[in-house]
Amino acid sequence: MHKLTVAIDGPSGSGKSSVSKEAARRLDAAYLDTGAMYRAVTWHALDAGTDLTDADAVAAAVVAADLFISTDPDVEKVTIHGTDVTQAIREPFVSEAVSAVATNLAARKELVARQRTIIAAHPRIVAEGRDITTVVAPDASARILLTASEEARLRRRGLQLGGTQSAAELQAQVLARDAKDSTVVNFQVASDGVATVDSSELDFEQTVVTVLEAIKAQAS
Repeated sequence: MHKLTVAIDGPSGSGKSSVSKEAARRLDAAYLDTGAMYRAVTWHALDAGTDLTDADAVAAAVVAADLFISTDPDVEKVTIHGTDVTQAIREPFVSEAVSAVATNLAARKELVARQRTIIAAHPRIVAEGRDITTVVAPDASARILLTASEEARLRRRGLQLGGTQSAAELQAQVLARDAKDSTVVNFQVASDGVATVDSSELDFEQTVVTVLEAIKAQAS
């Protein structure tokens, strides 16, 4: 099998995690959810009582985090210092705080370095997040921006959370977080050489197929 690195970026609720994971399965590749890494170190910072308004303290907490993340698309597991936080990092209290870490440039530098190490360790991998196509792996075999309309993204995230969030809470998690994170990285518009896949009118299977076609077109 030839080396293959696929970079997929996109806003919240675009479907990039589920689509990237399925693409990895079909490509017989590893899968890296970089968003889960940001969530995990945010959980760690909160658990340690870190003042999230203190940029230096946040960066120090991220550097100190003993983080493990599974790269098997069929095994979802994230640990911090051996503690399984796979489910905890999806809780609203983490979603509400993650931008404090994601917009911290020193924290981003640390996580980007870790992400590059993980990517380099796998001959075939699909990595997804917000700055994979532009910062983490700009030389990837294929680079894709997966996007969708605000309406579609809010609907999908609501379904993902089982209808437990109000409309205002969903907007805070999806649109407000995107607005904060976009102050440090542009994941709303494709950079040069990055293919755009708009999944607004596509179902899951159609989106996966379209992404695989985009990967084939770039990586062949």
